[in-house]
Amino acid sequence: MLKANRVEPGSSQKNRSLKKHNPCVLCTCNQQCYITLITGCYTCEWQVKQEKMSRPGPCCCSWRERLFYPFVIISFFLSVILLFLWIETSNEYFGFDWVVFLGTGYWFFWSIVLLSLFGILAAYSSLLVVLAFLLVWEGYELYLHWCHKIVILIVIMICSFFLWILCKFWRDRWLTAGLSLQVFAPYIHLSSITVMVILSWPVGFYLIHLEEEARVRRYKMAHNDRERTKRCNIITKLRALQVAIGLPFFFILLCLYVVPLGIHSPCIQEEGKLGPKPDFFGHRGAPMLGPENTMMAFEKAVEQGAYGLESDVHLSYDLVPFLMHDSDLRRTTNIREVMPNASFTHSSLFTWSFLSTLNAGKWFVRSRFKPFYKMKRLSKADREKAENQTIPRLTDLLELAQKEQKFVIFDLNGPTQKHPLRNTYVRHVVSVILASKIEQHLIFWLSSFDRQYVRNAAPGFQQVGRLFSIERLTKENISIINVDYKRLFYSGLRDYKAANITINLYIVNEPWLYSLAWCSRIHSVTTDNIQILRQINHPYFFMTPGYYMFMWLFMDSVSAVLIVTIFYFHWWRERKKEMFDNASIYIDPKSISLQKREQGSQGSSNVSTKAPFRVMESPWTLAALYPTLTKNTKKHPGTRHFLVVPKEKASEPEQAKKTIKPLMPQKDALRQLASTEKSFEPTWDATRKATFQTALPSPKMNKPTISSLEILESETEPEHTSSSEPSQESSLIMFSTTSSIFSSGLLSKKN
Repeated sequence: MLKANRVEPGSSQKNRSLKKHNPCVLCTCNQQCYITLITGCYTCEWQVKQEKMSRPGPCCCSWRERLFYPFVIISFFLSVILLFLWIETSNEYFGFDWVVFLGTGYWFFWSIVLLSLFGILAAYSSLLVVLAFLLVWEGYELYLHWCHKIVILIVIMICSFFLWILCKFWRDRWLTAGLSLQVFAPYIHLSSITVMVILSWPVGFYLIHLEEEARVRRYKMAHNDRERTKRCNIITKLRALQVAIGLPFFFILLCLYVVPLGIHSPCIQEEGKLGPKPDFFGHRGAPMLGPENTMMAFEKAVEQGAYGLESDVHLSYDLVPFLMHDSDLRRTTNIREVMPNASFTHSSLFTWSFLSTLNAGKWFVRSRFKPFYKMKRLSKADREKAENQTIPRLTDLLELAQKEQKFVIFDLNGPTQKHPLRNTYVRHVVSVILASKIEQHLIFWLSSFDRQYVRNAAPGFQQVGRLFSIERLTKENISIINVDYKRLFYSGLRDYKAANITINLYIVNEPWLYSLAWCSRIHSVTTDNIQILRQINHPYFFMTPGYYMFMWLFMDSVSAVLIVTIFYFHWWRERKKEMFDNASIYIDPKSISLQKREQGSQGSSNVSTKAPFRVMESPWTLAALYPTLTKNTKKHPGTRHFLVVPKEKASEPEQAKKTIKPLMPQKDALRQLASTEKSFEPTWDATRKATFQTALPSPKMNKPTISSLEILESETEPEHTSSSEPSQESSLIMFSTTSSIFSSGLLSKKN
């Protein structure tokens, strides 16, 4: 009995090896689900259609999509720039929330809301860009749904509006972003090189693919004069696409290789040139540990090792200096509960007898009025202490400073026009300070109003100026300045350092900004985040010039080698694919069969590219075993066919024994057929299915007892003809002959 569909032992190993070469997507999830997901997210069509496959050539979408896709790129860049700008200005979040509170009267973390909004916009536009890239990678046309197009236009409008607001009203935000680049520039440079190495994989794949496609089209153009003009246009588009992709990539890469020559970061210097750690002035005390401008906040600042205490001073209507930052009492007191109608009244118009009764700490323990988003939860004792805080006087702060030997610096706010000490408030405050018996050198006098009187009345006060010119500072004999960090770094920091002027920066809350001040040899900073900054023992993002040069050259050399290797790999894979395609056109079936069975034999014949009509049939089907019963002989002119004679002619069995000898199936024909089947597998996906490698045993048959056979042509054929002119037709002839005789033998045996 014949054994059909026997699988050779090596086939399972082949299937396992093919699975190892599957793409990552096929290893993690189903390919169809993956395509459906990215197509549905981009086009909102959750049924993948084959007609949506992109046509061969440089175009991957229609003209309408090509005209709109730049808007997607614009929205991506605008949203990323806005997000980066807002993240880098996190040092100013409290100031932004405070400005919004003054305009709306409602306290909320608006800065965090905008951060979330900008993050969502950047994530959305980035997702569309990634989905478009994946669709092009998979060979599908780009068709962005109209809902996405509307949202993209809205994203562009929102980003443009906020960028205009920042440029118009908060230009110093751009200065903060520029300072952050000074700190992060070396790390952004090294990270950008890594990103370029990662991007070189798809860029190299696409450029090499376009090059091979252009080469193939040039070859076809040389053999087809009709479409020469059309193909020339396509080749020009392919070249233009190569330039549009490759030129910016290599230009950016070249700029990254030489950008360290233009980087001047204060954090890149020798270890021995690093200055001492800047001191801290507690901004309104420690506002993250206690209610601002209360004695609890100042005591917490002293516990954290503050160098000095910073505050804001107002003068009550009955001439008592007290500590308050805002001009009214809405935000930091319970004035709305005690006297709602006076919530917007200037604080200098209240008497101290009324101000001392207000609570200045309950707002701090309420989550709705929490001033800082990153505040830690208070302990039970601190919570109870904060709830009982009141508005302190200036003398209370001076007593604490004298006791702890801390410096005091404050902004002296002038009273309103109706105040009795409108023009003499400075002299009154100086007299209060002198009456407190505090050492005069502990006072940093900041107000420039009536400074000459202050010099005469209190010569021991340390005069502090603003960002004045060096000539004015020298003329007024001022050696200390208290300036905004954004303005100082862009106004000639080196000149002030050369003039031996002591610098205090405000307000510095972020570790990277404090590290920048440290590397710039700043003497002190005013901060809200003293409990975090005091833990920094070495500036962040600091590196020596030698180490940075080593990392620069190392990253450049390694990235160059990797990028060249990636491009060469893609070129080698395309060449290998081309060789495989050419080999699939001219393959020697006999050599393949001998390689598998004899390991070393070589053939000399080739088969044509056109597969025979029965090449994919199993050799044990009815059509294969009985071709004369299922096919018309007119379809195969020139071949041998053994026709079974009708029953009325089957009466001379003895004559058949004399006229024909029993024919055995020839193995070479079966080998050729099996190898031909394997050589015409269309794609590697088809090889995942187990291939049927059949082996036909040599059946031992008795002499056929067929009544009669009509032989159309001679029985045998010279062997040299089959070996010198092998083809698909010869293999089919032999197989047809063998199967016909074999079927005749079976019929005669049955009779």
